[in-house]
Amino acid sequence: MSTATTTAKPPVTAPPPTVRLPRLLPSAALATAVLVCLATAWTAAVLWQAAPADGTWSWTLRTVAVVGALASLAVLKPAGQAIRAAARARKAATERERLAEARAEAAEARESAWVTVGASAAVLLLTALTLFLLANDHAVQATFFSPEAIASSAADVARAFGTNVFIAVAAEVLVLVWGLLLAVAKLAPGRAGRPLRLLATAYIDVFRAVPSIVVIYLIGFGLPLAQIPGLSALTPTWAAVLALTLTYGAYVAEVYRAGIDSIHWSQTAASRSLGLSHARTLRHVVVPQAVRRVVPPLLNDFIGLQKDTALVTVIGTIDAFNQARIYASNDFNLSSVTVVAALFVVITIPQTRLADRLLARSGTASKSD
Repeated sequence: MSTATTTAKPPVTAPPPTVRLPRLLPSAALATAVLVCLATAWTAAVLWQAAPADGTWSWTLRTVAVVGALASLAVLKPAGQAIRAAARARKAATERERLAEARAEAAEARESAWVTVGASAAVLLLTALTLFLLANDHAVQATFFSPEAIASSAADVARAFGTNVFIAVAAEVLVLVWGLLLAVAKLAPGRAGRPLRLLATAYIDVFRAVPSIVVIYLIGFGLPLAQIPGLSALTPTWAAVLALTLTYGAYVAEVYRAGIDSIHWSQTAASRSLGLSHARTLRHVVVPQAVRRVVPPLLNDFIGLQKDTALVTVIGTIDAFNQARIYASNDFNLSSVTVVAALFVVITIPQTRLADRLLARSGTASKSD
């Protein structure tokens, strides 16, 4: 009987840990930062030369040039951090007990390098915009941002902008009521509510398909031509309010409907089991809960409505855009229209941030629920 001999296998050893070191990225980030600083300095020199000989506008342009050139130097800071972190990572990688430190330094080097690339891209975009404004002997700046034209038209354009604000506020109030009525009609239950559902659906589909400017034109010129009692005597401002109410009521109705459908069916079932009718269930249970959920999308729709008030110029309403067009025609300059754009930006951005905040809050609340 023979005994089998076994050959002992050598133990399997794990490969030594390695560190993925950043090699070209930090150097490329530093080179990009240096090129961006040189491009910004050249643009600042061009802007300095393009400034008028004297006056407030001259000092404004030269101040912008100096501040822009100095601010662009900030991109060198993360580039230097990337280079130093990469050097520390290479040094730590040579010692086995410092591999964790080497990985951390390598990660910091990559992050700082990409921060440099992102900041450099932003600076390059601003530099390109500045060069665009200075193009053709700064004709672009003179056409859209002439200080003299802005100063002469700003007061009248701002006063006319009050018409836009009034149209927007009046239309928003009416849209809240009209959109809710359409949403309730579209959700009318049973066979008895079928005609209302069909009419509401047809209305919503039609007015969501027709451009706002077409509705404004038809209402503004069609009602006086048709000599409809009570409606033909509307002023252009109230005709614009009516047209925007009809158009945005369709959009808001869908927002309301989505909010009502988002309420759990058990709420309706519990209300009906307690003896509440369908109308009372909507009024006291479903709609109050739905309104809280639809406030953020309603704000987004109202921002769009607010911008569409500029379309009322087609029916002769003296709003901010129409007033700006008068100045633009007289001065052969579009800086007055830039004032209109700035006014819309000033009142729209806070509403946009508020809508984003409400959306984030509603999303957090829904996750906690």
